[in-house]
Amino acid sequence: MQTESKTAILLMHCPDKQGILAVVTDFINKNGGNIVYLDQYVDRTEKIFFMRAEWELNDFIIPDEKIEEYFATLYAQKYNMDFKLYFSNQLPRMAIFVSKMSHCLYDMLARYTSNEWKVEIPLIISNHPDMQETAKRFNIEYHYFPITKENKQEQEAKELELLKKYNINFIVLARYMQVLSADFITHYEQKIINIHHSFLPAFVGAKPYHAAFERGVKLIGATSHYVTSDLDAGPIIEQDIVRISHKDTIENLIAKGRDLEKIVLSRAVGKHIERKILTYKNKTVVFN
Repeated sequence: MQTESKTAILLMHCPDKQGILAVVTDFINKNGGNIVYLDQYVDRTEKIFFMRAEWELNDFIIPDEKIEEYFATLYAQKYNMDFKLYFSNQLPRMAIFVSKMSHCLYDMLARYTSNEWKVEIPLIISNHPDMQETAKRFNIEYHYFPITKENKQEQEAKELELLKKYNINFIVLARYMQVLSADFITHYEQKIINIHHSFLPAFVGAKPYHAAFERGVKLIGATSHYVTSDLDAGPIIEQDIVRISHKDTIENLIAKGRDLEKIVLSRAVGKHIERKILTYKNKTVVFN
């Protein structure tokens, strides 16, 4: 059985200049790398060049632990590049935060256990005990942190300590019904993925589908984004919609909305796992 070759993944952006693409590909080629993925985009308004490159390391002459240093010294400093380097054999470690709703959680765990995602999920964190049996079924540790206004700071500190202990790289909020504090978010900037219905801000509150039903909307949607301290205003990763009609009941809207939420969230998480997202200011470039 043939095993996949180990690859390096470069995500970068810099001021757009002629020849940037050639510079990066020349670095890979002349050092013996075989490029297996290359995609680039120029934001002509901001004059910023974005690129994702992936290459096989079988015959690459620079040792893995030196690639980042070499690239930074030879190219990144010269061209004012902001870059990140990853290796395909280093699986990202993901923590799931959940409350009482299970639809997004089950969808992600199904993708995880079927090996659709190259990721590790060491633990699930919740502010309710409801999903504990689900975690046990998938053989994942479950940690229950009840949160009140009075203990929020203390509980978040314990959660951060746990995330550090398990070397968590990023967090997914699977309909986690708690607002994370600004301090918590600073520990995982652009590494917390959330999902919500696209009714915000038009249909805020606890019953957005009821409000949408009352207005007779013809489309409902879902949005997945990175979490920032500005509530529900972080860089958007993925969105989708589904059409509805006057025949749909509130129950239909909720069911269709939940289906959409889990699909949109999983698409966003999948792109993050594949290291195909670049953020710049409050927008994302999502490579195919």
